[in-house]
Amino acid sequence: MAAPMSESWSWFLALAFGVSLLKCLLINTYHSTDFEVHRNWLAVTHSLPVSQWYLEETSEWTLDYPPLFAWFEYGLSHIAKYFDKEMLVVQHLNYASPATVLFQRLSVIFADVVFIYAVKECCKCVKCSRGSKDLLGKPSFVLAGLLLWNFGLLIVDHIHFQYNGFLFGILLLSVARHFQGRHLEGALLFALLLNLKHIYLYISPAYGIYLLRSYCFTKDSPDGSFNWRSLSLFRLATLGVIVCSVFALSFGPFILLGQLPQVLSRLFPFKRGLCHAYWAPNFWALYNMADKALSILGVKLKLFDVDRLPKASMTGGLVQEFQHSVLPSVSPLATLICTLISVLPAVFRVWFRPSGARGFLQCVIICALGSFMFGWHVHEKAVLMAILPLSLMAVERKEDAGIFLILATTGHFSLFPLLFTAPELPIKILLMMLFSLYSFTSLKMLFRHEGSLITIPEAVYLTENTRKQKSQ
Repeated sequence: MAAPMSESWSWFLALAFGVSLLKCLLINTYHSTDFEVHRNWLAVTHSLPVSQWYLEETSEWTLDYPPLFAWFEYGLSHIAKYFDKEMLVVQHLNYASPATVLFQRLSVIFADVVFIYAVKECCKCVKCSRGSKDLLGKPSFVLAGLLLWNFGLLIVDHIHFQYNGFLFGILLLSVARHFQGRHLEGALLFALLLNLKHIYLYISPAYGIYLLRSYCFTKDSPDGSFNWRSLSLFRLATLGVIVCSVFALSFGPFILLGQLPQVLSRLFPFKRGLCHAYWAPNFWALYNMADKALSILGVKLKLFDVDRLPKASMTGGLVQEFQHSVLPSVSPLATLICTLISVLPAVFRVWFRPSGARGFLQCVIICALGSFMFGWHVHEKAVLMAILPLSLMAVERKEDAGIFLILATTGHFSLFPLLFTAPELPIKILLMMLFSLYSFTSLKMLFRHEGSLITIPEAVYLTENTRKQKSQ
């Protein structure tokens, strides 16, 4: 990838300003329980000593993000007190004064500055335009639109409520640094990201293998295979120091307090159900459906005694036990094995047939999708971990553009149940339609000389999705 050196970025500022204005217009829309989750974390980190952060359980929404995010909340809390001090009282459960809503919404909008900067850096990494004077013919412009105006991020962060834009900004900036050959910066950013939200462990195999293979090994053998003697111990040590230092700063205070097991139990509550309360559309959703169908069929055919058949319980937002009725119950270890099997081909390719930063990005996307399909207690919002990085590839190759259109359309459509209130119905439909229209139009224009982006069966499938979307 090569950066367009003399390009004017006035259009980028216009896109960033426009989406920021839209976010401000969404301040008074519906917000989910995640709003109370983060308000409680503000209160916990502001009102209690560090030693109590991962022990406090007045609210059911206990602190369960890594320590760096706790410090992020701590920093926000010192601004929040100027809006409404009452939001920082731990005992004020479900507190949502107008000032509290305003502050929390604005905190997400301002944190998105990281995302905006990361998008600009990613745009510098894509190839120059194919000779088109039209903005829609410039890959950098198309990419900026796909990322800045991403439908999923808009509804998940600025209606439903979370800080994904800030976190994805760090991820995309890390990816951009690897494309720019600044591997240590990329590693540092990813280490910081892991200590802000541990869900990004899903894509850590791609980072670990890529950095070891392409940064620590300085050259290959004449036949293209890696040469163990080319391993740079200095580079390996430098990389290790950077990563270990971030983890030491993050977890060090809690290790000194003897609370590491408590922190880890909050980060990895494996007693939660196989699926989230709202099922992500992955393999385990099909598994659950098959179990339900077999139990119903078995009872009708008198293969099972309905009184002795275990009652299935496969989901949960909070800690609970889980089981299936007919099929074997799935353990966290089983999901880990399935996930690893699904991503191993991509990881092996990065190791044995390295193709630079592009191969690394492909591996990141496959790791994200493999974890989404087979991971334990996967949230529906995790599909954005594949959609956003795939945007970078979609503007460079026709084949990737087609995959992006299918994944973005279906993945974003699966987020619709997150917004179930009547006032948000026209908003989510309009935003989804506008983003889909832009995606199809801009990518089609970008690859206008290379034929259709999707096949007829794929078009029929997406059309059916659109029909259902309009009928809701």
